[in-house]
Amino acid sequence: MTPDFLRAVRLHQRRTFLTHACRGVGAVALGSLFGTSPASAGEDKWRGVVTKPHVPPKAKRVIFIVLAGGASHLELFDNKPELAKRNGQPFPESISKGQPIAQLQGAKLTCLGPQWGFKKHGKSGQEMNELFTHLPEVADDLCIVRSLHTEAINHDPAHTFMNTGSSVSGRPSMGSWLTYGLGAEADDLPGFVVLTSSRGGQMQPIASRQWAAGFLPGRFQGVHLRGQGDPVLYLASPKGVAQDQQKDVIDAVSQLNQIHNAAIDDPEVATRVAQYELAFKMQSSVPALMDLKGEDAKVLESYGAKGADGSFAANCLLARRLAQKGVRFIQLYNRDWDHHGGVKDGIKGKIEEIDKPLAALVKDLKRLGMFDDTLIVLTGEFGRTPMSQGGSGRDHHMKGFSVVLAGGGIKGGTSYGATDEFGYNAVENVFPVHDLHATMLHLLGIDHERLTVRFQGRDYRLTDVHGRVVKEILA
Repeated sequence: MTPDFLRAVRLHQRRTFLTHACRGVGAVALGSLFGTSPASAGEDKWRGVVTKPHVPPKAKRVIFIVLAGGASHLELFDNKPELAKRNGQPFPESISKGQPIAQLQGAKLTCLGPQWGFKKHGKSGQEMNELFTHLPEVADDLCIVRSLHTEAINHDPAHTFMNTGSSVSGRPSMGSWLTYGLGAEADDLPGFVVLTSSRGGQMQPIASRQWAAGFLPGRFQGVHLRGQGDPVLYLASPKGVAQDQQKDVIDAVSQLNQIHNAAIDDPEVATRVAQYELAFKMQSSVPALMDLKGEDAKVLESYGAKGADGSFAANCLLARRLAQKGVRFIQLYNRDWDHHGGVKDGIKGKIEEIDKPLAALVKDLKRLGMFDDTLIVLTGEFGRTPMSQGGSGRDHHMKGFSVVLAGGGIKGGTSYGATDEFGYNAVENVFPVHDLHATMLHLLGIDHERLTVRFQGRDYRLTDVHGRVVKEILA
C-alpha cells in the first residue's frame, strides 16, 4: 500500500470517528461551515483580508431584507399618477416594444394603475403607500431609491444577481465577500446568517446557494437559522451525551487534526479545527439567541413578535440580536411577494406583515446606539410591470424598481432617482445593482475595486467590472 493510500485511510477513519461520536457538531462543521481557508493552524477567528480600511467606514454590519418574489414598487414606494389616469388603457407600444417580459409575451398590454393611494410623511415628505402606519414614523431616517434596475427577469437568476453581482451561479454572495473582507466580530456565531419567513401564499423557492461562498473558502458561506424547531439541523448534542463529554471529543479530534496538519501543512485542516470549535460554541449561543424570553415586553410588542416563531416580526428582532452579538451580514428573506394576480389584496396583507417590524427595527437600533453603524437595505429581486396580468396582477419587471436604505452612513430623508411616468424604465439617476453593491462596500470601508480574488486565471470581485459609489445618498 502506498503512503497516499494509508493517509487517505487514516483521514477516513478520523471522519468516521467524528461522525459517530460527535454527530451534531460534526454535521454542522462538515456540512455548513467547511472549506479551504487561508488561515494558519491554530487560528479560530478569521480577521479579514482588508486589514486596514480603504476608506473611513461608516457601517460595521448589514441587515439586508429581501421582499422575495418581486415586490411591486408601484404599490409600495413609487407613486405614478399618470399610470393611474391611464388605468385600463393600452400600454404605449413605444415603451414596451422589444423589451424583455417574463409571462406577458404576445399578450395585449393594458395599463394597471397603482391599487392604493400614497401619502407623504415626515419633514422630508417621503412618499409611500397609504396603508403604511408605522414606517412613516421613521420616514426621515429612510433613503428611497426609485431607479434600481437589474439584469435578470426570472426569480432564481434575479436573486443570484442581487446576491452575487452575476446571474451565473457559482459566484460568492455579498455576505461571503463581506465576511471574507472584514472578518468576524462574533466568537460564537457565524459572520453571515440567513433567516426566512412567510405566512403562506405564492412560495417561490429560495435555493441555499443564494448564500453560498462560491469559490471563496467554505467558512464564509451563510448559515441558515430556522425560525421554528432546531435553529440549525444536527447542532444539538445526541441524547445522553453531555457537553463536557462532547468537548472531550472535540479536543481529541482537534489534536489529531493538528498532528495531521503538522505533517502535511494543509490549510483545510486548520479550517476544520476552527470550525468544529465554532460549531461547539454554537450549541450554547444559538439556543440563547433564539430565546426571546429575556426581551422586554415593550420591545416584543413594538415588533409585534410573539416569540421565535419564524415570523417576519420575530426575524427582525432576531436580526437586531444577531447584530448586537457581532454578526457581520444578516439577510432576511420575506416570501410571497409574487403577485401575478390579486396584487391589491396581496400588497395589503404584506404591508400589514412588514410595517410594524420594519419601523421597530429602526427604532430599536436607535435606542441601542447601533443605527448609525448598521446599514439596513430593503428591496426585492426585481419589481413588477405597470401592465396588468390577468386583470388584477403584475408580471416580473427589471427595468426600474425601488430599494430603501437606512442607517450606516446613509442620508436619511432622501429620495433618489426616478422611473418614467409609467414606472417602467429608470430614467433619472439610474441605480444598477452593481452600484448598490459598490456603495454598500464603501460604507463598510472597502473599495469595491480592491476586494478581489483570483480564480481560474482572472480577478473576480462582487461588482465584476462595473460599479460606482453613489455618494449622493451618503450622509
